[in-house]
Amino acid sequence: MNLAGKAAIIGFIAASVIGLAGCGGEKTEEKAAAPQGNLLQKVKEKGTLVMGTSSGFPPYEFIDTSKSDKTVVGIDVALGQKIADKLGVKLVVQDMSFSALLSSIAADKIDIAISAINATDERRKAVDFSDPYMHSSHILLIRKEDEGKYKTLEDFRGKTIGAQKSTLQEELARTQIPDAKVVALDRIPDTLIELEHGKLDAVASQGVVAQQYLIMNPNLADSGVKFENVQSSSSVAIPKGNDDMVRLINEVIEENKDDIPQWIQEYSTLAVSNAKK
Repeated sequence: MNLAGKAAIIGFIAASVIGLAGCGGEKTEEKAAAPQGNLLQKVKEKGTLVMGTSSGFPPYEFIDTSKSDKTVVGIDVALGQKIADKLGVKLVVQDMSFSALLSSIAADKIDIAISAINATDERRKAVDFSDPYMHSSHILLIRKEDEGKYKTLEDFRGKTIGAQKSTLQEELARTQIPDAKVVALDRIPDTLIELEHGKLDAVASQGVVAQQYLIMNPNLADSGVKFENVQSSSSVAIPKGNDDMVRLINEVIEENKDDIPQWIQEYSTLAVSNAKK
């Protein structure tokens, strides 16, 4: 099985995932203010909820290769569907780079964004956020042959570290690893290919997602080193000034919190099935 197939694999480790205080862990640099307005009314009038996301981040969102139209599925899409159902409208998913999500909200190209987004203070300048729905720590993946080589973050000093572009993991690598050369790529699978080929020494990843890549990739290992003083939460991003939409989404999160373990299991199974074909 090639790395691209392996990178689609996800697993279910409920103890590290569930805790509806949040999950996720991405960081973006967009600072443009999102438009004000009655989003709730607009969505109901047009009959669609346009949700932005960035696939390639299982179990949150990934492409279902078993379908000819390459549908994006995952925990975040399931949550988006529940929000659309609550509104009585059709869900439309737009797949884009993670770094484009908040600017797309500001430009009114999408209504909301659900993509394991961490509600940082910087991002709150551009958008409002729902309550968090998942949580995770952040770790460093290495090649199996280097297992046991690294004990602390200091041991990665001067190394070449990969991360998904515009994410919290990229920021952590730049700020917590002295003298590191950080290589930021658009997709996590791209960083893992570079790691396996020896072009990177490690890849910074959200813990939940990292565990899934490790399941089917015997050439990679968890270094055992975690970034310090950080546990990120995933929330829904919403244009500013739409408190009624925020309240509705928070209601949906509360109503479906007991379903999240089932969603994780469902999309883990689907990703495994896709990779085996």
